[in-house]
Amino acid sequence: MCKGCSCNHQGQGSQPWWKTPLSHVHTVLEQAEKLLEPQTMLEPTFVKANLRGIDLNKETTKRDANGVLVRPIEGIPIPESQGTVTAAVYILVLSVFIPFAFASYELDRFPHAEMAEYLAAVLTITFASFMGFADDVIDLRWRYKIPIPFLATLPLLSVYYANGNHTGVMVPNQLRWLFGDFVELGFGFYLFLLWLAVFSTHAINIYAGVNGLEVGQSVVIAASVLVLNIVQLFRIPEEFKEYRESHVQSIFLMVPFLAVSLSLLRLNWFPAKVFVGDTYCYFAGMTFAVVSIVGHFSKTMVLFLIPQLLNFLYSCPQLFPFIGIPCPRHRMPNFNASDGTVCNSFAEFNPDDLKPLGKLIFVVLKSLRLVRVCSGPDGKVQMSNLTLINFVLYVFGPCREDVLCCRLLAIQVLSSLLCFSLRFGLASYLFDVVL
Repeated sequence: MCKGCSCNHQGQGSQPWWKTPLSHVHTVLEQAEKLLEPQTMLEPTFVKANLRGIDLNKETTKRDANGVLVRPIEGIPIPESQGTVTAAVYILVLSVFIPFAFASYELDRFPHAEMAEYLAAVLTITFASFMGFADDVIDLRWRYKIPIPFLATLPLLSVYYANGNHTGVMVPNQLRWLFGDFVELGFGFYLFLLWLAVFSTHAINIYAGVNGLEVGQSVVIAASVLVLNIVQLFRIPEEFKEYRESHVQSIFLMVPFLAVSLSLLRLNWFPAKVFVGDTYCYFAGMTFAVVSIVGHFSKTMVLFLIPQLLNFLYSCPQLFPFIGIPCPRHRMPNFNASDGTVCNSFAEFNPDDLKPLGKLIFVVLKSLRLVRVCSGPDGKVQMSNLTLINFVLYVFGPCREDVLCCRLLAIQVLSSLLCFSLRFGLASYLFDVVL
């Protein structure tokens, strides 16, 4: 049954639009791995086009006798912006998948609403990937980066509105005496979806600096989304066809994403043979925003992004200039050349020179022992950079880069487990029916 339509579009002997292509998902998954084979052949092309970088936290990068990097930086050039290849393969796979999903329908019973939503999702992800590549090439300023996800999400939100999807939330049992059973948010719900698109896109971008972390966190989130989709297909009764179709639509988008991301992770894992660049961060973040909108689980997606949210909140004093705490261009961990481990990186400043708000935040962070602070000459201090990566190094101490990445990914897995506990455990105490 189509959304907003009371007529039966399945006809005798035909299956729902979302059941027919499930048998082809495995084939698409196999082909995605093969399509990424050109990535290794394209690496010299990226280096030749000056899309390359040098891994600062490796022994192959030149240092002086004291272990300090020699300027200009000298080391092995590594192809950058390889998320471009990953995003391109993903978009091609989604395009090739269209006939499998929709070609079996005659025009009089064609699921136009679902196809429009699917095409809008592909367009949104394509736009975000293109802007990520532009950021890699011309290094956009943050004043331009912020509105890009707003613009990229507009096609999908337009289709979401045209299809008459819900823009309200159910009220917990304990508050229904005050607000009723359902609160219609209207335009406010679209603002929330726009915020989610902006946050998910940039949250992955700023939670980076360790080999394998950007792709690794995306793989964990994608796997969590797939688990959610599959569990929901078993839980949701057949009569709620619209909700079931939304989760299958999400599976169509997540399966190839997980396939291409796993292939890229193999090359980006320590020691990294390629860098993913801003292209992959834009691509992955927007994909998560899109599937949460298409699958109607945007609030659950926020729970999957708890580590990214914590990293953002922890980083705010350095990200916003009006607070005044200095923010180095690179906040990645420092490399200890003597034993091959990574350790805290620091921002150096004089607390007396901070703005009033910056002084207050610095005192709170220092008093609660949320940062490592080392005293220096002339009243200056060195404070560990405000990232979740540096916080984990502060708590657990220096370690190899791959060990650090595994610890950070373990936090991501724990976040997903917490999400499932809240989604299927606590929610049953707050609502009569949990779909």
